Amino acid sequence: MGHFMNWMTNAVAIMVAAYVLPGVHVANIWTALLIALVLGVLNIFVRPILVILTLPVTAVTFGLFLLVINAIMVVMVSHIVQGFSVDSFSWALLFSFLISLINMAISRM
Repeated sequence: MGHFMNWMTNAVAIMVAAYVLPGVHVANIWTALLIALVLGVLNIFVRPILVILTLPVTAVTFGLFLLVINAIMVVMVSHIVQGFSVDSFSWALLFSFLISLINMAISRM
């Protein structure tokens, strides 16, 4: 049940962030569910590789480069999922940051 609730809260966070940010476009709730699923799969398999490859940069920036890695993941998902687009890398950065904040707020409730 925990994974299902996490998936649903991610989909809600994606819809809210897309509503707030004009540079991020999500077609409908089904697309948001697919985005959450693909983002979760990429976070399991691709993100650890990126984190290991960029470990020196991440250490020098005191972990702030992880935000860039999250934005890269969002751009990758926008290329994979039809009905989801991000206008620029800066919108992807803001989108990933906002999703993190919304998920943190929802998990504390």
